Amino acid sequence: MSRWNLAWLLGITAVNCLALAILQSAPTQGPLQTKHENYRLMVEAIEEVQAKYVKPLSKDRMRELFEDMLNLGLEQLDPHSGFINAEEYKHFMKTSRGKFGGVGIKIGLDRARQLYVESPIVGTPAYEAGVEAGDLIIKIDGISTENMSMKRAVDLIQGDPGQIITLTVLHENAEKPVDISMKRAEILIDSVMGDQRMFDNMKEWDFMMDKKHGIAYIRITQFTETTAGDLAKIVEQLQKDQVKGLILDLRTNPGGLLRSAVEVSSLFLPEGKRIVSTKGRDGRGDTYDAKRFPGAPAAVVDIPITILLNRYSASASEIVAAALQDHARAVIIGERSYGKGSVQNIIPLENGTTALKLTTASYWRPSEKNIHRFRDSKEKDEWGVKPNQGFEVELTDKERAAYYKFRRERDVVRKAGSGSEADQRWLLVPWNIDVLRPEPFKDRVVEKALDYLREKTKDTKVGLVPLPNRDRTAAQTPTAQPLVRDALPGRAALEFRASPGLIGRDELR
Repeated sequence: MSRWNLAWLLGITAVNCLALAILQSAPTQGPLQTKHENYRLMVEAIEEVQAKYVKPLSKDRMRELFEDMLNLGLEQLDPHSGFINAEEYKHFMKTSRGKFGGVGIKIGLDRARQLYVESPIVGTPAYEAGVEAGDLIIKIDGISTENMSMKRAVDLIQGDPGQIITLTVLHENAEKPVDISMKRAEILIDSVMGDQRMFDNMKEWDFMMDKKHGIAYIRITQFTETTAGDLAKIVEQLQKDQVKGLILDLRTNPGGLLRSAVEVSSLFLPEGKRIVSTKGRDGRGDTYDAKRFPGAPAAVVDIPITILLNRYSASASEIVAAALQDHARAVIIGERSYGKGSVQNIIPLENGTTALKLTTASYWRPSEKNIHRFRDSKEKDEWGVKPNQGFEVELTDKERAAYYKFRRERDVVRKAGSGSEADQRWLLVPWNIDVLRPEPFKDRVVEKALDYLREKTKDTKVGLVPLPNRDRTAAQTPTAQPLVRDALPGRAALEFRASPGLIGRDELR
């Protein structure tokens, strides 16, 4: 052996001995070593699964295993943390922005597991092309929908605006299916609604529920990027109509964007009033006060407001309700809310194709009371938003099911001449003339709100306080903002939470 080779061999041996000595002398329970031990455990476990599991696992199945391990682990931290895979992340980005490319139909599965149209959205390609509520969807671009999942159907129907798509549908009472072709368009998600549509223009909602007493009704189904801007336009029109009372229905609203909740609250509070604050692991956080946003009308600060809640009103809904209740701007009617006062950041992973949804802080009311219901919280503890004393309306399971059915049927849009004679008559029945239905549904929560507001608005004039420096040329839709929605455990839809710590920044939440 040459001297050079011998020297090289001895040098390598010495280095290895030195490295071994350093490792042995290092603290065995240091944070870095512990972290690497955990990584090593994960890698070893996965290697054993891949090498010895009873069936060979494909690349896709291994990916599912990793995602499942992530989700199960994160859910042990709390029910609202989790991993968002690529498909879920795409869906989340579409719905939180309040718009997507599609044809404009709400779809469901009937008892026979057949895809059908729950309702077309007025003014969309599907509505204009003749797709009707109740239509069975037989094919999507020639692909049979037999045994097709809802997810697969949505993927096929949605797409880039301008593309042609053909739905093969079977109309109610028809013998043969028909092909209906249409162009996809950008579909706006209606998150701000009334109780029923205008009789002479089905594209518009009628927000005056009781014209005699000047009482308006607004329903917010989620807090998206467009919600505050849409609501601002409605509030401005209600001011012109000299509205005397307002019902704000947030029942079954799972939440949405924090910024949207803050801006919605700002429409009904004097500038500078505290709306919500957050606290992180270090006890520090951010505070959000009422402030006019671009396109906002004069703040409605004097007229009486009722907010309707139920056990599924969560997160952003609770922020709005708590803020207006704490500042004596609204009376809460209905049931105690869900109690989701935790903040989830959406942290992009894998070059922005997937994301981590991680709880990082908690929400606190202006009164500094807690909103979040923890795992060990009891009924007597402070959490959620309770109805004002004397305004609790507890529903039976039967009443709750009847309400969901009533609301769903009332939102269905049918073209003239479709459906049964009773259905057609029902489209023309106002809120308080509910006599044509075989079993009229009475919404006790709304009725209590109407009774309260009718009493409060006796001989009451509208009180509107304009905010300074109103910019009437400003855009109606608030500045674009990263998106996050809320999560309720056990709900079928993928829902997320807003992260207040990232307001005004370019990061996703």
